[in-house]
Amino acid sequence: MLRTVTCGEINSLNVDRPVTLAGWVETYRDHGELIFIDLRDRWGITQIVFSSQHNTKLHQEAKHIRVEFVIQVQGVVKRRPDGTVNKKLPTGEVEVLVDQLEVLNTCPTPPFELGDKSVNEELRLKFRFLDLRRKDMIESLTFRHRVTKIARDYLDSQLFIEVETPYLTKSTPEGARDFLVPSRLTPGSFYALPQSPQLFKQLLMVAGYDRYYQFARCFRDEDLRSDRQPEHTQIDLEMSFVEQQDVMQTVEGLVSEIIKKTIGKTLVRPFRVLSYETALNRYGSDKPDLRYAMEIQDLTEIFKGAGFKIYDQVIAGGGKIRALCFDFPPGVDFSRKNFDDLTAWIRNFGAQGLAWFKYKGPGQWDSPLQKFFDADRLAKVSAACKAQPGSVIFMVAADPAVSAVALGALRCRLAEEYKMIPENAFEILWVTDFPLFEWNAEEKRYQALHHPFTSPKPEPDYKAWFEKDPLKLKARAYDLVLNGTEIGGGSIRIHQRELQNEVFRILGIGEKDAEEKFGFLLKALSFGAPPHGGLAIGLDRLVTMLLKRESIREVIAFPKTQKGTCLMTEAPSEVSEKQLQELHLRLKK
Repeated sequence: MLRTVTCGEINSLNVDRPVTLAGWVETYRDHGELIFIDLRDRWGITQIVFSSQHNTKLHQEAKHIRVEFVIQVQGVVKRRPDGTVNKKLPTGEVEVLVDQLEVLNTCPTPPFELGDKSVNEELRLKFRFLDLRRKDMIESLTFRHRVTKIARDYLDSQLFIEVETPYLTKSTPEGARDFLVPSRLTPGSFYALPQSPQLFKQLLMVAGYDRYYQFARCFRDEDLRSDRQPEHTQIDLEMSFVEQQDVMQTVEGLVSEIIKKTIGKTLVRPFRVLSYETALNRYGSDKPDLRYAMEIQDLTEIFKGAGFKIYDQVIAGGGKIRALCFDFPPGVDFSRKNFDDLTAWIRNFGAQGLAWFKYKGPGQWDSPLQKFFDADRLAKVSAACKAQPGSVIFMVAADPAVSAVALGALRCRLAEEYKMIPENAFEILWVTDFPLFEWNAEEKRYQALHHPFTSPKPEPDYKAWFEKDPLKLKARAYDLVLNGTEIGGGSIRIHQRELQNEVFRILGIGEKDAEEKFGFLLKALSFGAPPHGGLAIGLDRLVTMLLKRESIREVIAFPKTQKGTCLMTEAPSEVSEKQLQELHLRLKK
């Protein structure tokens, strides 16, 4: 070994002992007869000292050292002089007086200071091999490793086994575009990189493995944002002979174990459960943030027959009048211009407008719309919203989904903008009873809300709804939500071929297409497939949230940009004409 100890483990117990250290030069300080260097490795920092009185030649050699040089030193551990102890470092009581030096490698002036947090992210990603030396990145990847270790140990204790599934597989529609890989050995044919291991883990259940997991790489060719990457990792698991509650209970144990052993937070179990409909009606989202209150209120009944044309039209068309009551912090003067800005902003969520009412006390209102409503009706509004003097009631009149989602977005914006979210709060819940299908108005067809292998909830006469109204079917699906972010989702799967064919029929997948795309799955379901279900947790997203990082790029070693490019390797890139010919491909100009 080129070292006897790391830069993070020397302390006062090592005083007067010889040591050999190796690492990177963090800082260099020339104080004349003394040169101080902070030597860094993954485990920490140790101050080393070159003294002209101790070794004149070595002191002169040290003058040529620069930041980020890789060096090896031998010396003796000494206590730091009184008044020079650095209490911020675990090694801050001692230093190493150097006897020997070897420069293992040099380094040009780095394009940015590793300790500078204001460095442009594009520059950091271009020189990611340098960026990864930063303390924050080392902490992120070490924390991520810890999460995976805890998850593996927990799942092993629950009798799961880890099985890898293929990266090169068949293209099957699962909601996003596939990344395609041309096959050289089968000209004109393509592999697809898996969007998830969904079909393979179901096949493992058919094969009788009962409890499977893996840290699965998933590939989706979709538009990116801060919490998305074209390739991401999920903790993927599947179980046989289980009900929905069994999967949820297992995942609660897994997540509780991870959070307890990483950040010391104990979650209350069982987790809270909200139905999809309740979550949407109360919070305007299927992934509600419960760290703060502000529930949406349905005021439709109050405004029936009010004679206000816009509201009358919305109600007659089956729409809803929904409201959100917000108490602005003391001293905040919310002006008419602020209201106008919010009105313009909320149109991004499908709402045509935003009404507002300032409640000053019983019978006292400030709103451009108050003249259209009598005092009794407005009193019912303030009571339903539990308004206090100073409260502002925002209203949206629209299609039920639009009114809920628009106010849900407003709820999140106000809470964040006016710092209503408690620090270090963890609110975790399950959202269940999703619709099995949703209607795609643009393509005029039904599509699966989650994926086409999700089992319908076996409610009375549910099979009849396949013919009468597929949108009334509920899914045996469940999403795990932490602080307003979906960190996992799963379902009980379809394990009978006949039912799977029926779902394909509703989705417009005919027998021929189903056989072509999913023939291997349908065949497997015919060979004694057990009832089974599972879930996948987004590892990148979970680690990001636990570390309170702004983007999942901060917890991935070599991430892509929002355009799906790697600035360091310059991928994706062009390939040679010879490679294209081998793959029987020709590019169109």
